[in-house]
Amino acid sequence: MRLFVAVPLPPVVRDRLAMLRFGLPGARWSAPGNMHVTLRFIGEVDRAAAEDVAGALHEIAAPAFALAFNEIGHFTRGREVHTLWAGIQRCDALQYLHDKVESAVIRLGHEPEPRKFKPHVTLARLKSTPVSRIGAWLESHGGFSSPSFDVGHFTLFESFTKNEGPHYEALVEYPLRNGRE
Repeated sequence: MRLFVAVPLPPVVRDRLAMLRFGLPGARWSAPGNMHVTLRFIGEVDRAAAEDVAGALHEIAAPAFALAFNEIGHFTRGREVHTLWAGIQRCDALQYLHDKVESAVIRLGHEPEPRKFKPHVTLARLKSTPVSRIGAWLESHGGFSSPSFDVGHFTLFESFTKNEGPHYEALVEYPLRNGRE
């Protein structure tokens, strides 16, 4: 089983992000139904390890919170762009939840995530694309932002690869405490 932990997005937010999916030839755009904010990629595990992860996530106590998007950006490898993303406005409660998930997964024996947490939603993946080729797209979408939306739970997902691209199935939803802190 290939697992990850994420904050799913409400349909209205996914629809708003989906409006950005044009104007860049060669981009492999994320399906709106797959858009989420990854808290922790776990990877391939057997069923017993998946059950351990699911149990450890049940122990997390964190407050509900609100999120909003406030930027468009990209990740590069060398001089080439490989991912376009929509970034999340700074949110201490999201960072807290991420840290709790990371800690729970590490306690189960998984290696720590080596990259710094950069909360985002992947909009598209690119192949061999120089930064200069996406400049106009970034400029025309750089002012993207969204109204805030409430986050009341996080989810353990299983990822499947299909001919038409990845498919994510929610396995367990974990509620967050009512009220923002």
